[in-house]
Amino acid sequence: MLIRRDRAMLAVTIVLDVAFHAGRGSTISANDIADRLGSARRGLEPLLQGLTRAGLLESLRGPRGGYRLGQPARSIHVLDIVQAALAADTDPADGPGGKLQEAVVDALWRELNQAACDQLAASTVEDLLKRAAAAGLRRPTAEPINYVI
Repeated sequence: MLIRRDRAMLAVTIVLDVAFHAGRGSTISANDIADRLGSARRGLEPLLQGLTRAGLLESLRGPRGGYRLGQPARSIHVLDIVQAALAADTDPADGPGGKLQEAVVDALWRELNQAACDQLAASTVEDLLKRAAAAGLRRPTAEPINYVI
């Protein structure tokens, strides 16, 4: 697996964005996520759908629809997000051939992959939210709606 920076990192950022701005109680639109990430919504949709199919996000339709966490933040491991993001990745895992490749490099890659998976499995979205708080980022508070006639 050795994490591909683009798709896996974007998926982790999307789930963290949803957790940070909506959690399990409210929803965040795909447009809001795309705006905050500086991406086109069209580019995020396949990832959002994959994360929803994996049960990591929940999609709600309608005027107040959007995305929210599909599970508590403490239950979503970063490895789950990465695996969901890379599930459709059809890049061949084959590298160069040869005896040195098979005996040394492939074994090294398996060890590195296992170490990365272990670290990702040990981290949850709740841990990432704590990191955000430690970095001084504050979760937005919902402003009360005042109706004036």
